[in-house]
Amino acid sequence: MPQTNPFHSMVPRKLTDSELARAIRLDMEAELDAINLYAAHIEATDNEAAKAILRHVMDEEREHAALFWQLIATLDPAQAEHIKVMSEKFRLIVSGAPHEAVESAGEGGESRSRADSSGLDKRMTVGSLRR
Repeated sequence: MPQTNPFHSMVPRKLTDSELARAIRLDMEAELDAINLYAAHIEATDNEAAKAILRHVMDEEREHAALFWQLIATLDPAQAEHIKVMSEKFRLIVSGAPHEAVESAGEGGESRSRADSSGLDKRMTVGSLRR
């Protein structure tokens, strides 16, 4: 990883949470870059001792990235809301929900009914024509 001084001069004050979140995003970027670098090294060698060390270090970087993600969510309420909404969108996408249900996730807050957010496909099917 590059040795970059994040503060080119002494900072005359403490960072706000917003500024700290921005700095932590850069830290997280470095962790993700390290994960990819170590994965490439693992794929590039047959040396089992090297692979074991690289896997161990890579796993530590994954832990750091996850911790930074949680920290960002506590420092940046808007990011935390995006995380919540995207978790719901992810669930809808992988469950096969229609595009409209995915795109409407997070709109209207908690007032949406559970049926609307269930992700069930409400389109006509051969089976629904029997009723």
